Amino acid sequence: MNASPSQPHPAEWTESQGLLPSVERDLPAGRHQFHKEQMMAQIHEDLRTDRTPARPALARPRRNPFLRRAILLPAGAFALAGAVVAGVALSGGNGGGGKSAVATGPALTTQVGAVDAKGAPQLLDRISLVAADTSGPAVHDGQFVYIASKVAGTHVRTADDKSTIVSRELHDRRTWMSADGKDGWLIEAGETSEDGMTLAGNTPVSGAYDALVRLPTDPDALLRHIYRESDAVRDPEVPRDQAAFVAIGDLLTESYPPAALSAALYKAAAKIPGVVAVDDAVDAVGRHGVAIARQNDTDGERTEWIFDRKTLKFLGERNVVVEKMADSPFKVGTVLFTSAITQRAVVDAIKQVPGQAG
Repeated sequence: MNASPSQPHPAEWTESQGLLPSVERDLPAGRHQFHKEQMMAQIHEDLRTDRTPARPALARPRRNPFLRRAILLPAGAFALAGAVVAGVALSGGNGGGGKSAVATGPALTTQVGAVDAKGAPQLLDRISLVAADTSGPAVHDGQFVYIASKVAGTHVRTADDKSTIVSRELHDRRTWMSADGKDGWLIEAGETSEDGMTLAGNTPVSGAYDALVRLPTDPDALLRHIYRESDAVRDPEVPRDQAAFVAIGDLLTESYPPAALSAALYKAAAKIPGVVAVDDAVDAVGRHGVAIARQNDTDGERTEWIFDRKTLKFLGERNVVVEKMADSPFKVGTVLFTSAITQRAVVDAIKQVPGQAG
């Protein structure tokens, strides 16, 4: 892969943690983008802790492509479904019965990076060139895309009518997904047993390799598909352009897009209004980089895709509060979700890791 010229080096800053004040009120219905995801996450937590049920509107769990807004692709169509695990059956293991990653820490916070409103197209063009020059293995029938990552997040917990802002500790997340998207496995502390849980269904997720290779690689055609299908399922309170940006980000994270499609996704993102470059962002494991981002003005949150400053390799993503909203308990700088991709590979079996015999 050809390295691109490095970006100007900004002043360094460090991640910090600070306990934000408790809140005693609910957020309005619809404040957060994906209510069903929050409901499911809260149910998981309630089952684990056996405490007074929390109000789901307050929950802000970390993003989870298989237990959150599942993005589904029926055969022959590029469709985004906004329902949690719609068409996907979760079984095996014991749900959240494994080693818990219960949210007990203080809120994750960071210094918000400076925005360059005009720099995104140029940066995305460079990123797309790097992506196009990066050859990944093809995924064949019977094989699985393996992705290892580190994730953490911040949300509001309510117990005994008292609300506090808490974070889940940084923890491992590993997924396996078949080429056709109908068979997979998830291992994640606090969400599955130590052995994990199966992800299976008749409707394949859109991040499945077979689905990705059918998508157009012309950026304009690809973006039209994304807008059309995300329009059909997005939460009405999520702006249209933000929904499209998030949809592209989902295809860049827990999947293994072919090089041509990755390049097209970045070029398509450059055409979305409101997309900006950020001079400094940090992934879940502390790697600094530059970011491509877009702010959701309805909730004051910015979704950032983080790239290595020199190689422009995709590192991870995060959601950061960049504008204090009157009806939100989160301060500017709160990291609501953060992830770091540590490994992507193609393996021959579920629960097999790279380098292990089939």
